Amino acid sequence: MKVIIIEDEVLAAEKLERLIKKYDSKIEIIERFDSVSESSIWLGDPENKIDLIFLDIHLVDGLSFEIFNRVQVHTPIIFTTAYNEYALNAFKLNSIDYLLKPVSFDNLFTSMKKLENMRASLSSEPNLRSFENLSQVLSKIQKNYKTRFMIKVGEKLRSFTCNEIDLFFSEGRDVFILLKEGKHYIVDYKMEELQELLNPDEFFRIGRSFIVNINAISGVNIHSNSRLKVKLNQETDKELIVSREKVNDFKNWFSGNQRD
Repeated sequence: MKVIIIEDEVLAAEKLERLIKKYDSKIEIIERFDSVSESSIWLGDPENKIDLIFLDIHLVDGLSFEIFNRVQVHTPIIFTTAYNEYALNAFKLNSIDYLLKPVSFDNLFTSMKKLENMRASLSSEPNLRSFENLSQVLSKIQKNYKTRFMIKVGEKLRSFTCNEIDLFFSEGRDVFILLKEGKHYIVDYKMEELQELLNPDEFFRIGRSFIVNINAISGVNIHSNSRLKVKLNQETDKELIVSREKVNDFKNWFSGNQRD
């Protein structure tokens, strides 16, 4: 396996290199970079082929997310950082794992095994015989979707599973959950964030303001202008209209015939 390390702290980069070699001495560490600019130039060269990137968040000339605004990167990534607030952004990229510093061998071992297991689970497909091909289907890999949401209810904190939530909806700048029992509470996420965090097999964003749980749907009716109207198991004053551009995707989702 060929990897690169993008890290602006020399000691951290050296330690990471030792941990990688401890995991597997045959792994080739091709290059080490400490900046967005150098990394972008190297990754933008189609002649440079690697299987995995170890990527810090804070580099000498900015946040490493800027790399993805400059060049297309399809290689799997293991983030290594001292900051936990960037996990959501990392989740949206080709992220295998998000390791907080100081990185331990146990955590790196777990991440590498996760990568190997992903490769093994896909090895039955004829074009997936090596790590070089893994990045081509990274989007198909099962992610660890959010299963619970912590909500402030009065002076208490309560945790609700996704199975208890029929609907996410926005009103103005606020986003709410609607529980099966009919109560609704504000949730501290944006609709765009929820769309990334929720399991797409169970939840579908039917429009700008609504994300619906498939298990909460009691029926779907044909609506005006080639749109669809979703009815929930519970009564609600919300008019749940599937936007015209989402109708075909919604039908595939609702029928269990989702596209890759």
